[in-house]
Amino acid sequence: MGKTLAYKILDAHRLAGDMVPGTEITIKIDQTLTQDSTGTMVYLQLEAMNVDTIKTELSVAYIDHNMLQTGFENADDHAFIKSVAQRHGVLFSKPGNGICHQLQLESFGIPGKTLLGSDSHTPTGGGLGMIAIGAGGLDVAVAMAKGTYSLTVPKIIGVHLTGKLRPWVSAKDVILYVLQKLTVKGGVGKIVEYFGDGVKELSVTDRATITNMGAELGATTSVFPSDENTRLYLASQGREQDYVPLCADNDAVYDEILEVDLSTLVPLAAKPHSPDNVDSVANIGEIKIDQVAIGSCTNSSYTDLMKVAAILKGNRVHENVSLVISPGSSRILKKLAENGALADMIAAGARIIENGCGPCIGMGQSPRSAGVSLRTFNRNFKGRSGTKDAQVYLVSPETAAISAITGVLTNGMASGKTLPDIEPETFDLNESFLVRPSGCTKAEVPVDMGPNIKPFPLNTALPDTLKTTVTLKAGNNITTDDIMPSDSRLLPFRSNIPHLSNYCFELIDGQFPDRCRNAGSCTIIGGDNYGQGSSREHAALVPLHLGVRFVIAKSFARIHRSNLINSGILPLVFRDPADYDKLSLNDELVIEQATAQVLGGGPIVVKNLTSGEEYETEANFSDLETKMILAGGKINYLMQN
Repeated sequence: MGKTLAYKILDAHRLAGDMVPGTEITIKIDQTLTQDSTGTMVYLQLEAMNVDTIKTELSVAYIDHNMLQTGFENADDHAFIKSVAQRHGVLFSKPGNGICHQLQLESFGIPGKTLLGSDSHTPTGGGLGMIAIGAGGLDVAVAMAKGTYSLTVPKIIGVHLTGKLRPWVSAKDVILYVLQKLTVKGGVGKIVEYFGDGVKELSVTDRATITNMGAELGATTSVFPSDENTRLYLASQGREQDYVPLCADNDAVYDEILEVDLSTLVPLAAKPHSPDNVDSVANIGEIKIDQVAIGSCTNSSYTDLMKVAAILKGNRVHENVSLVISPGSSRILKKLAENGALADMIAAGARIIENGCGPCIGMGQSPRSAGVSLRTFNRNFKGRSGTKDAQVYLVSPETAAISAITGVLTNGMASGKTLPDIEPETFDLNESFLVRPSGCTKAEVPVDMGPNIKPFPLNTALPDTLKTTVTLKAGNNITTDDIMPSDSRLLPFRSNIPHLSNYCFELIDGQFPDRCRNAGSCTIIGGDNYGQGSSREHAALVPLHLGVRFVIAKSFARIHRSNLINSGILPLVFRDPADYDKLSLNDELVIEQATAQVLGGGPIVVKNLTSGEEYETEANFSDLETKMILAGGKINYLMQN
């Protein structure tokens, strides 16, 4: 029986465990990346581990999220990250260089390598044939310190691509179609692997768009083969020497297969407020729009923006529409300036904003109240744009650009307009925004820590009796944005957990922080897919600071579950989903003989002292997870061992 590409790469990096789905393996990590929204915590944790040198082949610290400097906080965080990067031999990418995933693809990604990143869209690297996984910051810090990462062996979904995309249909429509079919929880515990004759019709940046947004499936990662298109892309970036051909065996067996005929796809859009709420642009109709935002780590490549420039050239942005464009990297922006495409965009009425994440994370460019915003981004969770009642639709760059001209959501296929072919380009190496390690020893470089940076919270060892109060009962598909909002108000405080705690769950229940402080020891009740979305471990660290000891849900998103365990918070799953309805706010709960129950490996019984009922919950902790839970989190476990 042949191997899938994902299993080939994982097996080649396996240090411990067996390649059996559902069991735990430890793999070697070749590269890591961090960004500034999560990076301060990563580097605080790395410092706490008292590591002298990192064990990866390459680690890069990017500044791409918190670049709006309205006070000292963001600049202080950047200085802190730079200082720790210098102490540990980490490459530092300055503000303005671009978005971490686009830059990693351009400059450092290598087929067949492993990449762990403190950002959920790290799977972008799968477009190059990497196993690129998003994780919580502590997991990335440990990967730098030890060069390893432990994960549960995923099952493999094979997406069989045939045919060729028609004009006005792009890679964004491919992943929107996959989301429509599999949903935002369809990839949990799985890797999505693309294969078939249709693969050769997609460029590396097309593939990167698809693997990037595979994060919205809840998948561990997504991966494409490395082929002639991969070689051409690496050559265009001056890195042809990094090319390695890789593919699955011809007789590879997948756990499930989704058939996608590219030639049948049409322009699609994800409607508010979920990436899997997908319909065709034609069916949605010509709704009036207020804003168009083009960019993000999903759709800010050179090809994407050249298509946008071609559509805008000689036209004018509708008088009722604000169009903002953020290129993915300084290399791309430089090329657009050199070839005249940037001038075409500006002449049409587009606003060009800094190379970075910006509007995607609510860092500026929020829509008007109740406004309709078309975005080429990856998430449209309610309030993520910074405007609580905005209606955000996710679309391709082609759909976004033509709609910006017409003022309504527009189906390019029905417009009668033709799209030019974008000629391949070669890019100059530009290290103006990079700061390479100085070669100094750790002792020679002091930590530059501003007053806004506070220590991260540490849990205590699991007590034998765990008594709590239910301080929140939430529904299905709770996102990390719901748990810990991320916008221009709060991003400057990503290194200040006590301050952030005042805003935890503010979109769901503004009384949650005070309720936790009054209770002291707390439990959250959640529905299906609790904690979906970004990798931000703040969604675990802030509840820890507020006294949350365990969460009971119908199911958990992968990264958030790991972040809870890393923080020593028990993620428990209802054995009988009907028990969810039996729990209420302010119920008093207790887990007796908690240590013995966790060690026992069976169901963990939770007693409701208010109602007198008992509920069996599943934990399914691995041996390593059990040790971390007992110690009160990963840092405590590492310190003890």
